[in-house]
Amino acid sequence: MRVQDKVVVVTGAASGIGRAMALRFAAEGAAGVLVADLDEDGANAVAAEIGERALAVRADVSVDEDVRALVGTAERELGPIGLFCSNAGIITGHGLDEATDLEWARTLAVNTLAHVYAARAVLPGMVERGGGYLLNTCSAAGLVSCPGDAPYAVTKAAAISFAEWVAIHYRAKGIGVSVLCPQGVRTGMMSDDVRDHLTARAVMASGAMLEPEDVAQHVIDGLDAERFYIFPHPEVAGFFQMKAGDPDRWLAGMSRFVESLT
Repeated sequence: MRVQDKVVVVTGAASGIGRAMALRFAAEGAAGVLVADLDEDGANAVAAEIGERALAVRADVSVDEDVRALVGTAERELGPIGLFCSNAGIITGHGLDEATDLEWARTLAVNTLAHVYAARAVLPGMVERGGGYLLNTCSAAGLVSCPGDAPYAVTKAAAISFAEWVAIHYRAKGIGVSVLCPQGVRTGMMSDDVRDHLTARAVMASGAMLEPEDVAQHVIDGLDAERFYIFPHPEVAGFFQMKAGDPDRWLAGMSRFVESLT
């Protein structure tokens, strides 16, 4: 899957990984890039960096109507969508005792249901045209959990499960699906405000911190190979294999790891 000459939508694109992907897709020759984010000023700034092939849209991906509206805008202004990158995500840094019902609901809406809304909005048109591609940012947390943040771990795992379901049911209809599963990346999620959280300490102890631009390169490579799992951090694949090979041993090891950080 190559982005050249394709219309691409990127959500959560005002900063971090989303911004890096939007800029890289434009550099790769995308026909148009829709930059979507709740941060309207940030989205406009990224679109301005790209130039005339870009369009900024303020959207709340946790709202089905907003996702349908941004898809309509992209197809009306830029053309049929070839790649939809459902990238927006949020963390809480809270465990079982601290996470409120509102945090659980909001995290589920942004980290999981947003992928559902995107698929509902773009798949009918993609299937009718004979093909298309979904890239969902799901995080390593969706595969190997997330110390300290229960809502994040659960909703990212659900996002991967949904992507698997779409891949199974729509592959024969010409739809490709990839899940982006990075570990530590220098974004707002790892800002100074959260560095003391257990989640941030676990991420920093688990492997290298990548720049968003590094992740964007892995995305290009992963899409080119049409791999379902895109691992910017190769160690995540190893963690995942250990988990599958001996779940009890893996759980015990993760428990010891978390205890060592507290």
